[in-house]
Amino acid sequence: MPHHLARWTGLAGSMMLAVAAYLGGALPGSPLRPTPVSIWQGPDGPLVIGLWLAGTGAMAGAWWALRHRVPSARWALVTVGLWLLPLLVAPPLGSRDVYAYACQGASYAAGINPYEQGVSALPCPWLDTISHIWRDTPAPYGPMFVVLAGAVVEATGSLTGSVVLFRLLAVAGVGLTAACLPVLARRAGIPAERALWLALAGPLVAVHLVSGAHNDALMVGLLVAGLAVVASRPGRPGPLLAGGVLLGLAAGIKVTALVVVPFAALAAIAGAYSTRALLRDGGWVVGGAVAAVAGVTVAAGLNFGWIGGLEQGGLVVAWSSPSTAVGQTVGYLALPFGWHVDALPVTRAVGMAVLAVLLVWLWWRARFREPLWHAGLALAATVALAPLFHPWYWTWPLVVLAATARRTGWFTVVALVSSFLVLADGTGLPRYTKTMGAPLMTLLVIVVAVRLVRSARAARRPAAVD
Repeated sequence: MPHHLARWTGLAGSMMLAVAAYLGGALPGSPLRPTPVSIWQGPDGPLVIGLWLAGTGAMAGAWWALRHRVPSARWALVTVGLWLLPLLVAPPLGSRDVYAYACQGASYAAGINPYEQGVSALPCPWLDTISHIWRDTPAPYGPMFVVLAGAVVEATGSLTGSVVLFRLLAVAGVGLTAACLPVLARRAGIPAERALWLALAGPLVAVHLVSGAHNDALMVGLLVAGLAVVASRPGRPGPLLAGGVLLGLAAGIKVTALVVVPFAALAAIAGAYSTRALLRDGGWVVGGAVAAVAGVTVAAGLNFGWIGGLEQGGLVVAWSSPSTAVGQTVGYLALPFGWHVDALPVTRAVGMAVLAVLLVWLWWRARFREPLWHAGLALAATVALAPLFHPWYWTWPLVVLAATARRTGWFTVVALVSSFLVLADGTGLPRYTKTMGAPLMTLLVIVVAVRLVRSARAARRPAAVD
C-alpha cells in the first residue's frame, strides 16, 4: 500500500470509529453489562459493530502495511495526529475506566482514601457509570494518578469536563512518548520513523490510550522520558537521578513501570559492566525512582494501599491472559470426568512465579547485552504472565520494543490481534468466547514453551567442527 493511501485509509478508519463512538461507544448512560448479542439487537447495533470492525480494520491495515517503510519521522507524526483528531472530539471508546478515574478523583477530593474504600463510599455522583464489581474495590493506581484525578475533578466539577481533561492528559502522555522515543531508537540503531510508527500509529493508541483516556498513556510517556534521559547521559549523576525520578513518577501512575528500573540502572553505566559501576551509576537511577514513589505517596497523604488494589484484577476472568486460559482449559478437561476443578489460583500463581524467575534471568542476561531491549522484553513478560490482560496493557512493551528490537513481527502481531478484542462500548469479546479461546490460547502457550525449550537446547549445543 502506498504511504499516501495508507494515511487516508487510516483516517477513514478513525472517522468510522468516531461515528461508532457517538452511536454506541462507552457512553455514560449505556448498559453496564451488555453482551455482543444485546449490542447487535440494540439501537443501531449492526451499524455500530460494522463501523467498529471496518474502522479498526482500516487503521490496523494501514499501520501494518507501513511498518517497514515509513517515509520519515515527520510524516509519521503528522499521520498519527490526523488519525487522532476525529477521536479527540468523540465519546470514549473501548472502556469505561475514565468514569472510574473521575469517581476515584471525587473520593480523594472529598478526603476519602481511595485505597481504603471504594467509590461507593462517597457516594460518587457518577456511580451509575461504573460496573458494580468496581464500586467497592480499592483503587489500583499509584498515588500520583490519584492526586491528578482529584485535581481534575476539582477543576471541572462535571463528568464531561473530567473526561475531557483525562483525555488531554492522555494526549500529553502520547506527545511525551513521541518527543522522547527517537532518543531510545538512536541508541539502539533503530530508525526513528519506524519506532514512532510502530509505537504510536496502531489502533491500540488511538482507541484505548487517547479515545479511552487510559492513564497508561501518561505512564508510558513518563517511562519513555525516563529511559531517554538515562540512555542519553550514562555515567552522569544529575541526569541519571532525573531519569530515575521520571521512572518513579511513571510508577506513581501504575506500579508496573518499576519493572524497567533495574534495566535502566544497567543502561546508566558508562563503560563496561561491573558491580562497582552498577552501584556508582545505576544507584542514582534506583535512588531517584524510590525517592519519587515515596515522595509522591507522602505528599498525597496516602499509603501503599494501591499494592492491595492490584489484586482486584483477579476478579476478571478472560482467556486473553495465558495463565488464566490454562486454568480455564484444565477445568474444561476435568468436566467430562465429573470433576469441578478451579485451577485458576494455581495456574495464575505458577504464571507469577515464572514471571519472577524470568525477570531475574532477563536482568542477568542484560548485563552484557542491550539493557533497554531487555526492558521491553521484561514488560512483555509482565503483561503476558499477569492474571489479567487488557489490550491497552500491550502498549507498555510496544513502545519500548518499537525503539529497541530488530525483529518486530511477534510483538506487532500481538498488538494487531489485541485491537479487535474489545467492542466500541467496552464489551470484552474474550468473556464470551472462553470455550474456544481458552483452549486455543493454551495450545499457543504449549507451542511457545516447546519452541523456547528447543531454542535453549540449541544454544547450549556446541558448534559443529568443520
